[in-house]
Amino acid sequence: METIQNLVEYYDELYPVTKDQYDFYAYLMEQYAKPVKFLNIGCGTGVMENYLAKQMTDVTGLETIKELLESATRKHRNQLMALRFFKMSTIEMVRFLGKNFYNVISCLNDRIIFIHDRTLLRKFFFDCKQLLADDGMIVLQLANYNLYKSKTVSVLPEIKTTRVTLTSKLEYVSEEESLLSRNIKNGSGKVLPVYQKTSVYPITPSEIEEYAKESGFTSIEYFADFKRNPFTEKSPSMVVIIK
Repeated sequence: METIQNLVEYYDELYPVTKDQYDFYAYLMEQYAKPVKFLNIGCGTGVMENYLAKQMTDVTGLETIKELLESATRKHRNQLMALRFFKMSTIEMVRFLGKNFYNVISCLNDRIIFIHDRTLLRKFFFDCKQLLADDGMIVLQLANYNLYKSKTVSVLPEIKTTRVTLTSKLEYVSEEESLLSRNIKNGSGKVLPVYQKTSVYPITPSEIEEYAKESGFTSIEYFADFKRNPFTEKSPSMVVIIK
């Protein structure tokens, strides 16, 4: 059961677009001729997409959650920007979007784990390869799930803001099935559910490398964060660049 509406009010606080992230994407924009073409999967409330579009780029945001998509659409007030949002899953994107079109495909804030089985994850990488221009790249941001694979139940790091705390619990049912439960605790102490035992696949660095290479990508870089600090086996999160 999903009660994602409990998250929408606090989404931009819990998943802010930081200066490090802006700087990271500014560097990526320098790698391509303008207008750089971005596809952001799981775009949330569209903060990053609006920023990118203001830099004279071409931006497409995909979101499956109606409430988040509505928030993203409300932010899009300047109709002169090359920015569009679609309610679309990764399963559908290769049928409806332009092949060999995008320079950068991003999937941030752990959204890739909601592609909840290996077959669909393999399809995700194959489809991204079709959508990317010859010199294009994928950018992923997610937790380092190697830190949790050995446990049946793992409590993931909390995300705290001045108003709320987001807590997450991951249950490993089998090699093929994991369940995510996530709650928000607000300032008055009330606990609001977001996800309750939702199927996810906590993909690991080695699996990312395996699926990327199967799909024809030849270069994979792992960083600990958007500052491009070195990634180690103890890093709690990772930013991955796949070419």
